[in-house]
Amino acid sequence: MSLDEQKIDVREGIVHSSIPEEELARLSDDVIGALKTVYDPEIPADIFELGLVYKIDIEDDRMVKIVMTLTAPGCPVAGEMPGWVENAVGAVEGVSGVEVEMTFDPPWTPDRMSEEAQVAVGWY
Repeated sequence: MSLDEQKIDVREGIVHSSIPEEELARLSDDVIGALKTVYDPEIPADIFELGLVYKIDIEDDRMVKIVMTLTAPGCPVAGEMPGWVENAVGAVEGVSGVEVEMTFDPPWTPDRMSEEAQVAVGWY
């Protein structure tokens, strides 16, 4: 199955850590909660539920590395979105820093959206 065809488990990078399990669970939940406060200005859904976040990695030093995409390479907020994500996730208690990597491989498609996002945009 190609990366395009499978649902990407954004928590995959979170499970390999020397951070105590309870703290890691709290951090991962809080990071995801922070990501859910960042909205695509053209679609009434947050970037996490839209499926724009491909990977979250919480390093042992509590640096959070996020690999994400946009709905289209020419998205008008392409230059601003990484800063919005850095600000939201950087405000999470215990996070030492945030790095956001933008990628368009694989490109985003609507099938990455959660059911919640599909309902929000009227596609479900």
